[in-house]
This record gives sequence, C-alpha cells and structure tokens, in this order.
Amino acid sequence: MNRLSAMEAFVLVVDTGSFSGAARQLRIGQPAVSKAIAQLETHLGVRLLLRSTHGLTPTESGQNFYEHAKRALEEVEEAELAARGASAALSGRLRVSAAVTFARLHVMPLLPEFLEAYPSLDIDLFLDDRNLDLIEAGIDVALRMGALTDSALTARKIAQGRRMVLGTPAYFERMGVPAAPLDLLGHQAIIYDQRGGGAAWVFKQGANETAVTLRGRVRATAAEGIREAVLSGLGLTVSSEWMFAPELESGQVRPVLAEWELPPLDLWAVFPTGRQASAKARAFTSFMQARLFAHSGPA
Repeated sequence: MNRLSAMEAFVLVVDTGSFSGAARQLRIGQPAVSKAIAQLETHLGVRLLLRSTHGLTPTESGQNFYEHAKRALEEVEEAELAARGASAALSGRLRVSAAVTFARLHVMPLLPEFLEAYPSLDIDLFLDDRNLDLIEAGIDVALRMGALTDSALTARKIAQGRRMVLGTPAYFERMGVPAAPLDLLGHQAIIYDQRGGGAAWVFKQGANETAVTLRGRVRATAAEGIREAVLSGLGLTVSSEWMFAPELESGQVRPVLAEWELPPLDLWAVFPTGRQASAKARAFTSFMQARLFAHSGPA
C-alpha cells in the first residue's frame, strides 16, 4: 500500500474498530491491513493503536493522526472532483443503506438512470428494515423513514409520504368497510413491528382526534411480510403509500377512512456523524430527492 492507501486503511480501522472491518470495506485481506498499519507506525515513529481483548482504540497520537488523516482524505476527493471539472463523472464506490421494500419499489427502478449519469460509479446496497450502524458498515448515505431518534445524526429530509389504512377489496367485501377509526377494533390488523410502525395510532379529522390500538394475530418485522399478509387477505394494515405504491395504482389494495389523517412519514438521507458527506453521497441524495419530490410533493 502507498501512504495514502495506508491512511485510508487506518481511518477505516478506527471507524470500524477492527482490522477485519476495514479489510471488508477495502475488499482486501486482513493481513494486508495489519501490515499497512504497522508500516505506518514505523514511518511515523509512534504507536497509533492500542490492541486489547476489547478491541482497538487509538492512542493520543493515533487520535490526532486520525482527525488530520480523515480531513486529508476528504480534501483529496474534493480536489480530484474540482480538477476534473463540474461536469466530470463521479467515480468509485457508493455504499447506500435502505429498507428492503422501499429500495425494491423506489430505489432500484431509478438506478439505471442514476448509473447512466455516472458511468464510473459503482453502488453497494445494504438492504435491511433495521437501521444499520453507518460507521461500522462504512455507509455513505442511508435512506431512513420516520422520526430520527439520534439528534447527533447528520440528516436531510428529502420527501414525505402519506400513511393510510388499506386492504384488499376482497377483504373489505368479506369483513366490511370501517366507517370510523374505532371500527378498526373489529378488524384483523397486520402490524408492522418496527420503528415507524406499531399498533397504536392517532387519527385526526379537523379538531377531532381518535386514538386506536389495532388488534391482530399477525405481526412482521419486515415490510415484505406485511405486504404479503395484506395481499393474501389476512387483514388490513396502517402503511405508508410507498409500501403499496404499485397496488394502490392498480386497485389491488384500496385505502379506507380517507377523511381521517394519520401522521405523515418523513424520508431522510442520513450521513455518518462527524464526516463530511461525500460528493457521491450528495449527488445520490439530490437525485433521489428530485425523483421522489415529483411523486410525494414538497418535503
């Protein structure tokens, strides 16, 4: 490894807390990372990392070097982009995290256009309904929905979607159409058991509010499970319009209680804390915001 590559390896070791984590992100073997760090310590004449049974932590010298190295790597990327000019294509690898169903329905269909615009850019997609640790996974930008509970996150709101009560026409024909929120207590609900879901909801109609806790025999921790349960006629659900966009358009599912409002669902682009968002991450975020804005309205 050259000195710049060794600096990148060291920054990733600190970010991930391990040689193996850095090796995975660099797509090289762990011994190569260990050797690069050892050579870097020899060159600088100081110990950069403390190794213990609890993992790796930077020494005081290592922490100082880490902060300067991270800034230097960010400046190198910005300098390369500036040298190529504003019209130059981004290059390298962009690591994006998103929920499985949202990515399948709303990110994947847009990737051909994005990749055509940036032919030198590759994308790694980390798809999980749970929120991944951005630093540990080396994520450049994550698309997350709902309230952000970590105030330290660097985030940008890029779209907003409606929540609604929906089910298949066959289900409502069999069980009846609820006329008011409290009627939902007589229905089987499919409950999304993740952040942004749950059984308790507050419906609003003008100045009136009605709180309802849904009842149901089926819960799922992945949106794909919610979709299949609803489409199989097992019950109704409270969902964002994003989760059932194709079926809402085709009429395979229908919304009810349309005169009542549920809390909208915000979509955020989230960046690793303490790190300047890369030009690649900013370009992807702006692209997604422009496309989703056209479908969901102002964010």
